[in-house]
Amino acid sequence: MRHLLLDLDAPLMSFGGDLVDAYGVVRDFPAKSMLAGLLANALGWERHDADAHAALQARIVMGSARVGEGQRQREFQTAQLGANDRGWTTRGRVEGRAGGAETYRSPHIRYRDMDADARVLIAVRLNPAELAPDLDTLAAALARPERPLFIGRKPFVPSRPLCCGIVEVETIPAALVAGLAMLDAPPPRRDTLRAQWPVGEAPDAALVSGAQEEELTDERHWPSGVHAGLRRVMQGRLHWPEATA
Repeated sequence: MRHLLLDLDAPLMSFGGDLVDAYGVVRDFPAKSMLAGLLANALGWERHDADAHAALQARIVMGSARVGEGQRQREFQTAQLGANDRGWTTRGRVEGRAGGAETYRSPHIRYRDMDADARVLIAVRLNPAELAPDLDTLAAALARPERPLFIGRKPFVPSRPLCCGIVEVETIPAALVAGLAMLDAPPPRRDTLRAQWPVGEAPDAALVSGAQEEELTDERHWPSGVHAGLRRVMQGRLHWPEATA
């Protein structure tokens, strides 16, 4: 099976998790919805193309490995908003504010997490593979995207081209191992890397260890704009093979 490899390398990146009150936490691995949105952005799709986004997300089979762990950082955001302040929304219209005078006495406060100097390798295949867009179309779009690409948040632009190539292997873990040898300017080798891959991939025992099953809610219901459903994944350690002559 053919797998597309993406090399996410940036000074800052974030894989958004569940928002809890004013805290925007991040996950260690990219969500399925984030990858679908990244590919759709490269293709030049619009946000209102909900059916196309949903169809692409449903076809994605993915896994990832943290090639560079980086450091988790927390950003403090605050803004004092008044009754006359207005702003544009993602829905394409101006949004105003309401409420009594007392509602404007305190600033709006948020905390947002992110990873600094991290690097993540993604392996993805499409099921069914023959439908459009196919992996070759996605690879071409990543090489020449219709719009600037970002990793989690708009200021988090990549440090290098995202597309790492296409490999023909049987499982996501095998694709990730193959991708390690294809990295441009790879970081210092480590024996094992934290990784995530789909349940049921049945990887070679020589490739992974310490696997545990987890459940995620990382698929977006595109018409409503909220996350729903349940995806089962395995998380463990991916073995970085020694270089061979």
